[in-house]
Amino acid sequence: AVAMFTGKANCPYYAKAELLADCLQTNLPNFMVHKITQHPDKWEQWLHDICETNGWEHRQSPIIWRELLDRGGKGQLLGGLDDFLEYAQHYYGITSMMLSEEMSDIAEDNMQAHLEIVKENEEIESLIKPMQIWITSASVPICYHLIPLLANGDVFGMTTEISIHLLDTDQFKEILRSIVMEAEDMAFPLLRNISEHTKIDQAFIDADIIIVLDDVLLNLEVQSLENYIREVSEICQVYAPLIEKNAKNEVKVISSGKTFANLKATMLRTYGPSIRPENIIAIATSWESAAKAVLARKLNVSTAGVKDVIVWGNITGSNYIDLSHAKLYGYDCAIRGPPNFQRPLLNMIYDSEWIHSEFLSAQSTLSSQVSRCGGMLPAHAVATVLRYWYHGSPSEEIISVGILSEGQFCIPEGIIFSMPVRFQNGNWEVVTELEINETTQKVLERLSHELVQEKLVALKEIDEMRPYEAE
Repeated sequence: AVAMFTGKANCPYYAKAELLADCLQTNLPNFMVHKITQHPDKWEQWLHDICETNGWEHRQSPIIWRELLDRGGKGQLLGGLDDFLEYAQHYYGITSMMLSEEMSDIAEDNMQAHLEIVKENEEIESLIKPMQIWITSASVPICYHLIPLLANGDVFGMTTEISIHLLDTDQFKEILRSIVMEAEDMAFPLLRNISEHTKIDQAFIDADIIIVLDDVLLNLEVQSLENYIREVSEICQVYAPLIEKNAKNEVKVISSGKTFANLKATMLRTYGPSIRPENIIAIATSWESAAKAVLARKLNVSTAGVKDVIVWGNITGSNYIDLSHAKLYGYDCAIRGPPNFQRPLLNMIYDSEWIHSEFLSAQSTLSSQVSRCGGMLPAHAVATVLRYWYHGSPSEEIISVGILSEGQFCIPEGIIFSMPVRFQNGNWEVVTELEINETTQKVLERLSHELVQEKLVALKEIDEMRPYEAE
């Protein structure tokens, strides 16, 4: 058996009991002691919980019991200091003659030692604290596919533990619970814990990464586009202040989903001005991947050999897939080179009519494919961009990301616009050295105008609602 001693760190009676226990352990080879010191502020709650668990009645510090290791079940309560003094005298003929002044001095030392140990433990925990990832609208299929990608070590590295927090409304509580249970059953070595949340006021606490998956289901026969834009603005108006209040200062916010990816990011920036603007992005990689797959099938090459396809503009709205900088690797032709040998993709497609009539016109088909996907493609897109953000993107390769415009490529400032970037050293930078032809520039002007108008509509709708909210 082991004698368990627990009391308030500043309690003189606990000090007397533990010193007597140390004496017994020194002189009796079969007497083992385990001490648990509690901070005075936490003592009452701790005592209540352990007594309730074991069915004990005890109200003072210390509390002492015997832990029956070999037999299992609850321990045997001995009581407080007086009970332990009587126990030691009766069974072992040993008692304590410690004076009250000595008890107080030792209690003071105990309190100081306890505070130092707590501080040391907090410092150690801060070094190994898992990365906190929050996912909104977590009941959607994208989240289901995303969790294994985040937890297997490929995104953040094999030494970084993560905690995943799934946020959604009460009506999806059972779905969240089933996702949590299944993720726990998979026993990912880097997943410290996963939990579901349905209380919005507790959202984004200590968040390192927030993945916003919220979508509105577009049906323009039911209501106008302006009303859908209003819904998006309302969601962001709730999220943004909570991110500012609860998340970490360097939090990274990723907008994904099937609708209004750019607008969500723009509104989160608008209503969360203290969030670092370079840390709010929208994911365009799903479009990149789908376009590369179409091109690879046309050229009969591996999709991995198609690089630098650029997605401009509104990711889940009006966008433009630009092939003028695209490159092709590993193409089987008469000219051979090393593995890094590449050729301009447009030079390899001799059927220029296919480019203009089929590929560019097929963007509506691509849009349908991306919108219909079950979640695997956008989940992979989010995981890929996160991996690039933390570990850098492939050297010299261009990645399309929706970022806050600062006037690059003559795009108006203040909107989230998809453009080419590279990731390096935990940051991204716009690939501004690209030459933009006149045709592309005109397209960018049109796409910019649409996004500016979308933002203006969102702000107008919210402004119109404020008088009614005041009432």
